[in-house]
Amino acid sequence: MSVVNEPASPDTRPAPRPAPRRAWLAAGAIVAALALAVGVNMIADRTLSRARVDLTQQHLYTLSSGTRSVLAKLRDPITLRLFYSRSLGASVPVFGAYADRVREMLQEYAALSNGKLKLEFLDPEPFSETEDRAVAYGLQGVPVDQGGEPVYFGLAGVNLLDDERTVPFFQPDRERFLEYDLTRLIYELSNPQRPVVGVMSSLPLNGDPRAMMMRIPGAGQPYAAMNQLRQFFSVRDVPTDATAIDPAVQVLIVAQAQELSENTLYAIDQFVMRGGKLFAMTDPYSESQVGHPDPGGRPPASTSSTLSRLLDAWGVEAPSDKVVLDLRGAWRVRASPNDRVQAVDYAAWYNLQGDSLNRTDVATADLNQVTVASAGELRQKPGSGIEFTPLLTSSDQSMLADVAAVRDNPNPAAILAGFKPDGQRHVLMARVRGVLHSAFSGPPPLAAGQARPADFPAYRAQTDGPVNLVVANDADILEDRFWVRQQDFFGQSVATPFSDNGALVTNLADTLAGGDELISLRSRGESIRPFTVVDDMQAQAETRYRQTERDLQSRLDATERRLRELRQGGAGGPQAPGTERNTQTIITPEQRAEIDKARAEIVATRGQLRAVQLDLRREIEGLETWLRVLNIVAVPVVVTVVAGLLALLRARRRNAARA
Repeated sequence: MSVVNEPASPDTRPAPRPAPRRAWLAAGAIVAALALAVGVNMIADRTLSRARVDLTQQHLYTLSSGTRSVLAKLRDPITLRLFYSRSLGASVPVFGAYADRVREMLQEYAALSNGKLKLEFLDPEPFSETEDRAVAYGLQGVPVDQGGEPVYFGLAGVNLLDDERTVPFFQPDRERFLEYDLTRLIYELSNPQRPVVGVMSSLPLNGDPRAMMMRIPGAGQPYAAMNQLRQFFSVRDVPTDATAIDPAVQVLIVAQAQELSENTLYAIDQFVMRGGKLFAMTDPYSESQVGHPDPGGRPPASTSSTLSRLLDAWGVEAPSDKVVLDLRGAWRVRASPNDRVQAVDYAAWYNLQGDSLNRTDVATADLNQVTVASAGELRQKPGSGIEFTPLLTSSDQSMLADVAAVRDNPNPAAILAGFKPDGQRHVLMARVRGVLHSAFSGPPPLAAGQARPADFPAYRAQTDGPVNLVVANDADILEDRFWVRQQDFFGQSVATPFSDNGALVTNLADTLAGGDELISLRSRGESIRPFTVVDDMQAQAETRYRQTERDLQSRLDATERRLRELRQGGAGGPQAPGTERNTQTIITPEQRAEIDKARAEIVATRGQLRAVQLDLRREIEGLETWLRVLNIVAVPVVVTVVAGLLALLRARRRNAARA
């Protein structure tokens, strides 16, 4: 066997690079990476500063189209100064988180304003010039510690005309309406003139001169609701026989306007067709009108009002032959003098609270109570394409009744005796939005001797786009006695509200006067989200606990009755003549057995209560443990797994390249 010696193949591997050269290459790569990162950040800051992804459930950080429209229409610069005391966030962390939300939203506003909004963030420290400026703007200082030093969290806005609008203090409870409050402030600064509100009514809303001449105490004065409107708007009277609405009127309030002519209805119709905002209040039975008799003391012949000619064409039904009765919140009134019952619930007059108020609408969200009287219901007409949003609704303890029940000598006791709730929630006030068609085919003919003005607007068959109006089938919302107490204070009449009717009317006029941009804003939700699962678990456990507690109480009551019966039977037998009854109770074996049984039941039931509470704590603690696991462990685990998979994939690619 021979061995062949083959020449060794030459080594083709490259010679190793010197170590210093490799180090320099690594350092250069690091510097290049840093330069690339800085460059990318600078480019992104210039070109992608507006790029955002809002992953919150209710899109808390996405501005609505109404806000974008207001910001796009800004013509003159506006300066917004946010006064926020850092010590407030340090003392109450909730305010610190909310301050970040407000600051971020203001920056979003500024970014969309094309340079028209200028922001200033100020920290008003005690005894500083900044604090003096906050006080001068009328911002509210609140002490948070025992030292009593005030802290501030408010906003002041100024335009070129030095008009000022402020948010005295940002309350976290109003976070749902943060966007509305900011947009409204900017809107008012960009439109500093007071909106014009026209009022058409058959009621003496501006006072009754006849009653003042008769020197009736408290009579003849303007309605308190009108006094409130005049504080915020320029109010003009519109006669009930008007043939055209002044173009300067932005919001028209038609309240209990009776027997309107065809030409007046046409004027209202065309006002809406031109985009005007309407707040219509009809009424199947006006308690306010009944309370204002003529100089001879006679009640009015007619106490109802309707706009059916217009509302039917716009897709809304407001029946005038029915009233809504509601037991929840019913007023207690004096019954008939011949009735033995001195006070009874009058289901035709009631307070609307809680879920009867729309909490998602800006006008009603912060109200506590609204009072209505002999109100009718509203319905969306079948087949209409309007957006019908209830603002005020009755409770499920309500029913419909003929208007004659409250019109012809109403008997509260009889109404209560015949009350049978239908389980439905009836709408009393609603917002209407949509493209509306005119109720007329053209201008109606004028009466003899009448002539239209030269600038009479041309007929419009429908609105150019969606319009907004508010309809209520109760005008007694304006009546003073249903929401305010008038008191004499050293010769001056002072109004003390006990319901929010005046605030409701002002809020509705405010949202309507603000244009479509403000009307389109709704509550957006809160950034601080509750643990709804935990709350549901607590509610369910509370229900079980209360049920067991009621069972325990009924068992105790039954046991006590049984023990009383046994004691009476043991000590109350026949008595011999001439002897005195022994007042001491003798415990018999039967009583002892009952007592022992009762004690055993009490111990067992208390054990059940403890078990329910223990289960509640266990469920909540278990859920809390899982949440901690998800927040603390799960996220790092997912990141680690993803990194491992990427490393494995990279290794496989390297092996494939080498092969």
